Amino acid sequence: SEIRVSTDNLSKEKNGYGQGLDLDDQKRPLGAINFNDKYGKFNATAIADSSKEKTIYLTFDQGYENGYTTVILDVLKEKNVKAIFFVLQDYAEKNPELIERMIDEGHVIGNHSKSHYSMPGLTGNECKDEIDSLHQYMIDNYNYEMNMFRPPMGEYSEFSLAKTMECGYQTVMWSYAYKDWEVDNQPLYETAYEKLVNAAHPGAIYLLHSVSKTNAEVLPAVIDKLVSMGYTFKV
Repeated sequence: SEIRVSTDNLSKEKNGYGQGLDLDDQKRPLGAINFNDKYGKFNATAIADSSKEKTIYLTFDQGYENGYTTVILDVLKEKNVKAIFFVLQDYAEKNPELIERMIDEGHVIGNHSKSHYSMPGLTGNECKDEIDSLHQYMIDNYNYEMNMFRPPMGEYSEFSLAKTMECGYQTVMWSYAYKDWEVDNQPLYETAYEKLVNAAHPGAIYLLHSVSKTNAEVLPAVIDKLVSMGYTFKV
């Protein structure tokens, strides 16, 4: 369902999102909190900060399939944890069995665009097409309606955020990410474990990449540790 938004005076300046290194007393990144404060009016969020509850949202960006998504889904099923998978249209078209499994097992599928273009470089109609094309594909092929969007490369403008909201979507950034996407330069298991556990904070939105071998290996231990620390996983 479309929402009409006045975009006449909105900035088209490209911004690159990052949560930054500065934290509050609960280890919540100030960059994520500031993003919410500044762009919440466009239904955009980088941290679930409506409460101080110890919740974590696991999100995976699905650019291409590298053989580890099945392992990740197995772990999530075993641990009874739901996650959000942001998929590209090409990914959805090439991996129907994985998409079906995500839906069947109660995960949320998010929109990561049709073509992985930088949204602030597009016209309003092009922004709309990047979202609507995949949206309609998922309805037509899976009878699944998405409502969360993660802009490619975390790049956005006021204008592109408004256009995303017009499409009936919430923009979902993240409050923690680490360098996990270089398949030939994967972080060590111990390093990844420490980073993912130590970064925990109330309302955390973790960005992970499913092409990462280390993520698939470390996920069970990370989930167990975070649960033992009192965290619950939400979608």
